[in-house]
Amino acid sequence: MTDVLSRIKQPRPYAGNAMHIPRAAQLKARSLCWQFNHCDPADVARQHDVLMRLFGTYHGSVYLMPEFHCDFGFNIHFKGFALVNYNCVMLDTSPIVIGRSVLLGPGVVLACAGHPLDPGQRMSGAYETSAPITIADNVWIGANTTVCGGVEIGEGSVIGAGSVVNKNIPAGVLAAGVPCKVLRQLNSADKLDASAFEF
Repeated sequence: MTDVLSRIKQPRPYAGNAMHIPRAAQLKARSLCWQFNHCDPADVARQHDVLMRLFGTYHGSVYLMPEFHCDFGFNIHFKGFALVNYNCVMLDTSPIVIGRSVLLGPGVVLACAGHPLDPGQRMSGAYETSAPITIADNVWIGANTTVCGGVEIGEGSVIGAGSVVNKNIPAGVLAAGVPCKVLRQLNSADKLDASAFEF
């Protein structure tokens, strides 16, 4: 079991036997997710306590909205402030590292886990693949986006809503689509006009 947990925690891709997944660790994560998702929204101290026990690295400046689900929790690492909006899922069969000042829109899925393309291997249920996900500082990922295993998203980039990110995205760009592609560099023209705000 220790070898399986060590492999899961390594920041490199792997292929393994799904039958060896540490079920007790999954059950613990499911229980903690259930507790978080059923907390009184006003009970911030209780939410904080649950998330401290769930995540590998957690800061009080991480704002997580329910419903939230993950495989293990210990493989999710926040470096600082982050907003994880409603109905996000993180399949953390490999490490997921989320930088500072990251925004994840509603329905975002970070999926390290994968399955064989061969239907016979897939249907046997014995095989699983996995690769880490890294999201750099100041990234915004729009609603209902899926980020696949092995992907790195560079600092300051924005991923448009509904995208499927299956390749690395460089820093400082706007990217979107299925599959997600770089549309352009972000620049000073993207700044909102502060005088247009009403509050």
